[in-house]
Amino acid sequence: MAISRAQLAKELEPGLNALFGMEYDRYENQHSEIYTTENSDRAFEEEVMLSGFGAAPTKSEGSAVNFDDANEAFTARYNHETIALAFSITEEAIEDNLYDRLGSRYTRALARSMAHTKQVKASAVLNNGFAGGATAGGDGKALCATDHPLTNGGTFANKPSTDADLNETSLEDALINIAGFVDERGLKVALRGMKLIIPRQLQFVAERLMVSNLRVGTSDNDTNAIRSMGMLPDGYAVNDFLTDTDAFFVLTDAPRGLIHYERSSLATNMEADFDTGNMRFKARERYSFGFSDPRCVFGTTGAA
Repeated sequence: MAISRAQLAKELEPGLNALFGMEYDRYENQHSEIYTTENSDRAFEEEVMLSGFGAAPTKSEGSAVNFDDANEAFTARYNHETIALAFSITEEAIEDNLYDRLGSRYTRALARSMAHTKQVKASAVLNNGFAGGATAGGDGKALCATDHPLTNGGTFANKPSTDADLNETSLEDALINIAGFVDERGLKVALRGMKLIIPRQLQFVAERLMVSNLRVGTSDNDTNAIRSMGMLPDGYAVNDFLTDTDAFFVLTDAPRGLIHYERSSLATNMEADFDTGNMRFKARERYSFGFSDPRCVFGTTGAA
């Protein structure tokens, strides 16, 4: 009895799904080093950032307590994108028993494409982190800027006024600046640097800076303060999709920072096309990457 196209799809799909999964898992989810992943059940997500309260005043005996309002500072928006790609195996290839060879090659290539696109989308937030414009955050500024507006009329900076390459001084300056971050009312928020994110070109510099017991590039026996003080407790992570070869970023412990929303998880599907007789295999997922509070990172483009 001849096998129908629907039966053939049912026979082929489990094997192709397994191949897809194995190939997809070969690629590192480098975005997990940067983002907190959350689920979404809407077309987009919005997060309203509040100003918080000012410094608590002294209350004199018998007087009424003062009240304060936590007003809206700005709204961060995450627009989910649908990422999908498919391939087909012709009816003639199926007749010639080429579906096994072609299917495995195409499936691996499809998995590689989907994995690649996700990392490009994730790294785009940092790659565009100094640009502003269409990629600006809810406060109208680039992710890393020297003039993020505060509701009290002031500003704060999560970027140095003069960009510098990754070295002991620039990294220490970044950590000092992070410790001085203030909230919308100008109150200290007690943040600290947690992890260094770098392009692959800086991995050897980062290793020397963060792992050496003594200061790098000196002939004395001074202690490597970054290591001995337990700074950057999560170490460093290399991101192969960063496009600026001398830019670096220090992630902080700000609670609502870089977020990856997963609207629809990665799924594959296979079906037969009646008109052409081809077998079609599709992969699809829907997600967004972005940031809410720019205090989640301190970044510099490097000196070049």
